[in-house]
Amino acid sequence: MNEQKEKHIYTVSELTKYVRVILEDSFPAVWVEGEISNFVLHTSGHMYFSLRDAGAVLKCAMFARSNARLKFKPKDGMKVICFGKMSVYEARGDYQLIAEEIEPKGIGALQLQFQQLKEKLQKEGLFDERHKVKIPFLPTRIGIVTSPTGAAIRDILNIARRRFSNVEIIINPVKVQGESAKNEIAQAVREFNKLKNIDVMIVTRGGGSLEDLWPFNEEVVARALYESEIPVISAVGHEIDYTISDFVADFRAPTPSAAAELVIPRKEDLVGLINTATTRLNNALTGKVNRLAERLKAVKESYILRQPLNLITQYEQMIDDLRKDLNIRIDHLVKIKGERFNLIDGKLGAFNPLGILKRGYSVSTKLPEGIILKDIRSLKVGDMVETKLGNGKFRSKVEEIENG
Repeated sequence: MNEQKEKHIYTVSELTKYVRVILEDSFPAVWVEGEISNFVLHTSGHMYFSLRDAGAVLKCAMFARSNARLKFKPKDGMKVICFGKMSVYEARGDYQLIAEEIEPKGIGALQLQFQQLKEKLQKEGLFDERHKVKIPFLPTRIGIVTSPTGAAIRDILNIARRRFSNVEIIINPVKVQGESAKNEIAQAVREFNKLKNIDVMIVTRGGGSLEDLWPFNEEVVARALYESEIPVISAVGHEIDYTISDFVADFRAPTPSAAAELVIPRKEDLVGLINTATTRLNNALTGKVNRLAERLKAVKESYILRQPLNLITQYEQMIDDLRKDLNIRIDHLVKIKGERFNLIDGKLGAFNPLGILKRGYSVSTKLPEGIILKDIRSLKVGDMVETKLGNGKFRSKVEEIENG
């Protein structure tokens, strides 16, 4: 009886809770390395997946409040390191890792997010060359999307004053670093397109780490640049830095200064080009005028202008010669045609039945049909016959028929 009183029988729920407390107390914070499999993103925003290695599988859950901070999208086959605490899902009795952070193994989270977004936008065609437009040669008004206090805008303004002070520059000030920067940059690009008051736009900031440049790798900025009807130059960071904005923009400049030099030509160079073109134009016009003057002088000194009546007289003589030659040709042609006509008329006369009648023959036809009589058998007594002679015709009635 005493042994029975000392025995404690757990319910499944009690034992599971006890195991959960022990597990959570034993592993309140742990890093686990493995390969993701069976990844599911629930409509609630929670993520469910497993971590596996060669010998075991560990179920994991990452709730929406934690995965909202992820800089990349987990997927099956990805090797990662997860930080979290161990727990038990009591409804199924499964022990699991409640993940709070995930880092790609062997590559940074930001770099992985960059590659994933780049692949996505490239498949959608946002980088296609056929969507890019030409940068205007000499814009009168340039829009700058950048921080008003950064080094990028100072470099651009210095180059503008030095190269072509007539160019007007409009700055749309934005944050270029931090969580809110991406929305400000995208909104500034859309504002310029709505106002349509600039010829070209430069989206820029100075150098920095990958985290500093990250707003220019955000999807919202990429889509705003892609939708821009105004030509866009992306000039973010240093020459070695590449952002998603560089791939989407119409042109990528390695630095803010290079962007300014691209769209703002040197005024002295343009003046030199104009002077050269002016000189070439003047030389061409002078040469043309001289050639026309020589032609005019040659025409003025030509025989036709010195003796115009003589030319008319010559043409009158040519017309008379042509008329005479034409008459001769017409007479000759009429004579030849007349001879041919007489020849054909003679031949027709020889075969004309009327001509035969004139030589003493006659032609008889049966009335009323008018059929020429060729066979005696076509007649019978009482038929009427009309006979044509060379100088007339008469009608008769058949009274007697003799064959042969």
